[in-house]
Amino acid sequence: MQHKLKIALAACGAGALLTSAAPAQRAPAGEASAQTAQARPGIDAPELARLGAHPVGVADVEFVQPAQADPLTGTVVPTVADRHLPLKIWYPAAAAGRGTLYRTGLPGEDGRDVVFAVAGIATPGAQAAAGRFPLVILAHGYSNTPEVLSWLGENLASKGYLVVTPAFRDPSITIRTAAAAAGPITRRPLDIAFVAAEAQRRATAGQGLFASADPTRTALIGYSMGGYGVLTAAGAPLDPGLAAATRGVLAPYVAGARAADTLKVANLKAVVAISPASVIRGTPLWAKPGVGALTAPTLFIVGSQDRTVGYAPGVRTLFDEAVHAPRYLLTFREAGHSIGLIAAPPAMQRTFWDKDWFEDAAWRKDRLLAVEAHFITAFLDRYVKGDAAKASYLDGLVPNSNDGVWAGLTPGRHTEYSPGPPAATLWKGFQPGKAAGMSFEFKPAG
Repeated sequence: MQHKLKIALAACGAGALLTSAAPAQRAPAGEASAQTAQARPGIDAPELARLGAHPVGVADVEFVQPAQADPLTGTVVPTVADRHLPLKIWYPAAAAGRGTLYRTGLPGEDGRDVVFAVAGIATPGAQAAAGRFPLVILAHGYSNTPEVLSWLGENLASKGYLVVTPAFRDPSITIRTAAAAAGPITRRPLDIAFVAAEAQRRATAGQGLFASADPTRTALIGYSMGGYGVLTAAGAPLDPGLAAATRGVLAPYVAGARAADTLKVANLKAVVAISPASVIRGTPLWAKPGVGALTAPTLFIVGSQDRTVGYAPGVRTLFDEAVHAPRYLLTFREAGHSIGLIAAPPAMQRTFWDKDWFEDAAWRKDRLLAVEAHFITAFLDRYVKGDAAKASYLDGLVPNSNDGVWAGLTPGRHTEYSPGPPAATLWKGFQPGKAAGMSFEFKPAG
């Protein structure tokens, strides 16, 4: 979901088949020659944003979930058909390769897709590295595609995570009507729960690329509509009002219904929700206690000027309400909703509409993504991999980044990273002068 949806957002277990994989799409030669892979952070990025030790591979596969009802089709009752979910998987590779150019598109102002290329560090079909790596399900926003989250998928794969990103194939019609909104509202939690369970099953069975994943260490990451999906799959109960809003498709899964518990992902170690939606057209998406039902450590990320999903009320409210989970809130002051996507590719800079999918009014996009990669890395390493050393990048930070100091530095430009307390209150892993305009807060469970 993107800021194009402002008019629609208030402040706002079947079996599967693995079909043949399609190769990563390539752009025509020279189309993205001016681009660099956005998984590779700039020289002023905080410490943990930098790439990890692993080369990165990418593969395209497809899951098929039989007999799924579609609230957007059918006259009297929703049509039932097999649901095809293409997946893009980023994974640690055994050796470095040539990288790739992804080709994808987002809806233009006339509703037709504007196609563009995205440069990537991943090599299609690369041999997987030896070992078992934590499993991450990465969920994109409304009308987005996996490729616009390549900055995060590739970055995490280089650090020893297997990242599975479904292409939800949202309807081409806009979300300006309640009928259109029913599609992604219905499918996000159902698809995420299904993909996580099927990926875990294949990992346990040692099947194909999923043999590289450790199903006992699973994390969920979602942006915007994907944020709603992962918070639901982490345990937030769906509001009973969504049964009617989705033509009955979600009725078995709302709070108190017979299949409600099937949405909750097993072996969940951590959740990251970037600009998550919680209210659509004035209707809350969750029944009480909402995110208060979550118990997995959760990192919320949001811009203070997010007009699409809201800040307070909005994402800050969710942070306050998730009382049974240890949780963090990273706020980019003055940033809006478009904090989760890559910077605008050249082909998406020709009209205001196209560029507005990607760019923020106040923040450099490369800066936003680097800071997010830093904190997401620290968070997942700590809670999913059990790396206790990463706690110092999260705990005890001064809430306002502007208040951090590092005494004793001579005037001038310094490239070294702050060591954190006790030597400095400047946020650990940030260069002097580069921790500004943000806040970072923590609340323990209970």
